[in-house]
Order: sequence, then structure tokens, then C-alpha cells
Amino acid sequence: MAVITKYVVVRNGVELDREFLVKKEAEAYDKMLDAADNLAAFIKGGGLEISLDDATIDAVSVFLAQNGPEVTRILKGLAPVAPPAPETNVGNSEAGNTEPKRKSPAAKTKGK
Repeated sequence: MAVITKYVVVRNGVELDREFLVKKEAEAYDKMLDAADNLAAFIKGGGLEISLDDATIDAVSVFLAQNGPEVTRILKGLAPVAPPAPETNVGNSEAGNTEPKRKSPAAKTKGK
């Protein structure tokens, strides 16, 4: 008789249908599901201009989480898009000046 240890991921009190023979694989799967949950919450709270049902959001979230390294590679170096800064002219005489400020010659010799 052989004894086999199996690892099962339990989420919200429910056993998932996948079984693992290696604890590390079960933990990696659980971590991927955590990432998928976070992605789903991000998508749902993101204010998309289209409506997606929960099943679609969950499927896309799991897909993105399963392919995390590839998604990270695709998004690497992408700067976040910030809303444009409001223009303010509150008595600042340099507000319209686009020239960079230059250091005075005295500032260069100060560190010597």
C-alpha cells in the first residue's frame, strides 16, 4: 500500500478541483489566484466605459495572472498616464518661461 500526499487549494471555504502532489506548486497556484482576484477588483473598479459580466472579468483576470511574466514584459517601461496638470498663473513671473534654469558660475566653483 502506498501513501500519497496531495495538496488542495481551499478558497473561501471551498476546495478547488485541482490537486497537487508538490506543495510548492499548490502555493504557486494559490498565489496566482490571489493575483487574479486583485486584477478582477482592479478591472471592476477601473471605470471602464464598457460593461463586462463577472464571468468575463474573472476569465480575463485568471488569464492575465497565469501569464504574469509575459504581461510584465509587455508592460515593462510603460509610464503611467497622469491627468494633465491644471494651468495656474498666480503671480508667478516665471510661469511662461520654458527655458531651464542655469546654475551660476559661482555655484560651479562652490564645491571645489
